Amino acid sequence: MFASLRIPNYRRYFTGALVSNVGTWVQRVAQDWLVLTILTHNSAFALGFITTIQFIWMPLLSPWTGMVADRFPKRRVLLVTQSMMLVTSLALALLTLSGRVTLWEVYALAGVQGATMAFDGPARMTLASEMVPQDLIMNAVSLNSASFNIGRLVGPALGGIIIARWSVGVGMLVNSASFLAVLIALVSLNAAHMHPSPPRRGSGALREAVVYLKGRPDLQLIMATIFCLTMFAMNFQVTNALMATTVFHMGATAYGALGSMLAIGSLAGALLNARRTAPRLRTLLIAMTSVAVCTLLMALSPSYLIFALVLIPSGLASMTALTTSNSTVQVTSDPAMRGRVMALYMAINQGGAPIGAMIIGVMADHVGVRWALALASVVVLAAALISYAVVRHRRLEQADPSFDQLATQTAIVDGDA
Repeated sequence: MFASLRIPNYRRYFTGALVSNVGTWVQRVAQDWLVLTILTHNSAFALGFITTIQFIWMPLLSPWTGMVADRFPKRRVLLVTQSMMLVTSLALALLTLSGRVTLWEVYALAGVQGATMAFDGPARMTLASEMVPQDLIMNAVSLNSASFNIGRLVGPALGGIIIARWSVGVGMLVNSASFLAVLIALVSLNAAHMHPSPPRRGSGALREAVVYLKGRPDLQLIMATIFCLTMFAMNFQVTNALMATTVFHMGATAYGALGSMLAIGSLAGALLNARRTAPRLRTLLIAMTSVAVCTLLMALSPSYLIFALVLIPSGLASMTALTTSNSTVQVTSDPAMRGRVMALYMAINQGGAPIGAMIIGVMADHVGVRWALALASVVVLAAALISYAVVRHRRLEQADPSFDQLATQTAIVDGDA
């Protein structure tokens, strides 16, 4: 389960990223609380809009972010992006602590940080493949997810406590300091033990990635399926805040606890996936069906306690789906194309969230957040069933060799290879 941690470079990076992930989730809780309860009167639209403006850059900038990840040393890219995010986080913290922060300033800084994250993502996700051997890539990807979800487990609860005891601005200041941990880790990596992919030079890099994906309908299916999942069922940042405040009428500490409950399941999912030696698309489809069921149960939850408990299996199923898709794309992609393919994957993965956040925000304002969650459940279940039908049809007709190859590698539908 923890095989990649035996590699010194990866261990250093994992430790620094873990500290930074905790800080990131502290800020997410603080930022949402600032927008929802201080700068507006429980505006679901404002909360959905800030999620949109923060994450819309991933799909918009994907033609360039993947090329940057493949063209320049990934560690150098991360040193720049992590430093930029430290600056934007510190600026928001200082504005908030001054008591003069306005909603448009929060939007502007969230947009700048989102654009920086768009360049950070492909380089960060593919750096693991340069620190560990090929047979440990899935393990490293799963441990990265575990690190993220340990942050999600600790960060929201810590953020709620900090907001209740001190202030929103202090929470943001904690995040600013946490970026130093990952910067120190990046500087300390031993370059002699890295396995960098050869840099891609010249124009046409994105066109090559698009052409490559046109010949990989198996990856197209994964990306389409994940788009539906992240667009509707993984806007926990919006739905948890709205359920906590407008449905159950709870405070900051209870809201932060919801993030921690979700993280318990997500962390379990990441660690369970770390034990697998190969990703399986069948696992992805089962996980998506489980997410749909959990989302419906969340919509029907009669109390805060039941809603919080359902977040545990929901987090486990969501993380299983994300880790499986991420690992499949990385393991089966050409190493020379990996940065650009992952940029397109992340554009689709995270591109759905801003759109879904706006849809859920508008629906919540007009018909209630419970109906928004019910819609998400139906869409995700439909995506899983359609994906199953497509894979089944392709395999029965043997119409596409890439699906046949993926079936052999990942045991899509009928069982283990």
